[in-house]
Amino acid sequence: MAGTAGTPGTPRVLRAMNDRAALDLLLEHGPLSRTRIGKLTGLSKPTASQLLSRLEAAGLVLATGTTEGRPGPSAQLYEVNPAAGHAAGLDVTPQRILAAVADITGRTVGRFELPTPGRRTGTPVVQQVTDALDGALKAAGLARDGVHRLVIGTPGAFDPTTGRLRYASHLPGWHSPTLLEELAAALPMPFEYENDVNLVALAEQRLGAARGHADFVLLWNEEGLGAALVLGGRLHRGWTGGAGEVGFLPVPGTPLVRQVTKANSGGYQELAGSQAVPRLARELGIEDIPQGPYAEAAARLLARAAQADDDAHRRLLRTYATRLATGLASLVSVLDPELVVLSGASLTSGGEPLRALVQAELEELAASRPRLVVGDVREHPVLRGALESALATTRDEVFDTSR
Repeated sequence: MAGTAGTPGTPRVLRAMNDRAALDLLLEHGPLSRTRIGKLTGLSKPTASQLLSRLEAAGLVLATGTTEGRPGPSAQLYEVNPAAGHAAGLDVTPQRILAAVADITGRTVGRFELPTPGRRTGTPVVQQVTDALDGALKAAGLARDGVHRLVIGTPGAFDPTTGRLRYASHLPGWHSPTLLEELAAALPMPFEYENDVNLVALAEQRLGAARGHADFVLLWNEEGLGAALVLGGRLHRGWTGGAGEVGFLPVPGTPLVRQVTKANSGGYQELAGSQAVPRLARELGIEDIPQGPYAEAAARLLARAAQADDDAHRRLLRTYATRLATGLASLVSVLDPELVVLSGASLTSGGEPLRALVQAELEELAASRPRLVVGDVREHPVLRGALESALATTRDEVFDTSR
């Protein structure tokens, strides 16, 4: 009966489950033959042939080349049709909006950077978003209606109880109580918003150092110090979206800061944020302090310290590792994660020497002993996480052959 065609266990649902399994295998492994798909899914050759014919007719897979050059007769290869769907992501900072579009296989097909010079710009935020998105779409050769979903990554978080951006006073123009409604009216595709550090954690979980881990903490340090918490395989955002705003965390070694959201500072940020690294280097007698933004200066100093063998640079790395471990100890003591991922240029630039020092310090400061690793996703990790988030929903919609 038509009314029961979509219930569990019916042929239609089972076909859809097999279709999705085959599509996921093609995404993971690349082009596969009918025989290989059959072996990986456990389907018979006739069933695998029917499946591929069905997916090809639906425009979800393409026949692409053969297995020529291997022993035995050549076989037709199939791959996911890249044009079956597209998703977009935005990485928003006070200085710029970086936009990208990816096809359904995850390959970036268009990218655009829109400078947003802080409070000096008179362009409304909604226009900035659409201008950045349109730039990436033009680079990809697509129109707005060619994108299934958009994910926007920003510092801070939109409070679900008020719809207003919190914990990001340094992001001008983004704090209007009607901003989300204005964006919804201007964008023809569904969109979501997410904290930027949460998106970095998502990128590491899907593509990088946290693959296969259901409980981990990601510590991020570039323009600001923040964390993402993944518990039971899911992001933990907190009641107001503020979970992981560890820059405000009171820690030993800095004065107790009250009204931290108004001061936009806190103990852990002051102790171990990027701006602390050049200051610490000067205190240790290091000369030739790099100029420029704090995050860039900190990354260059820590990269140099990881390679240098003089006493001042060694002390810089040791002292900074202790500062990082001081805040991490609180997170680890409460959450007991399996893994801690160090990410952001101010942490990854220190490489293995910094990681090993933080690991050793943390083992003395916290009862639990999570493994520390350096993040693998280095190129625009916020943007990559936004694309991965948008692609996950897009694939669920496009690959659903049960409808």
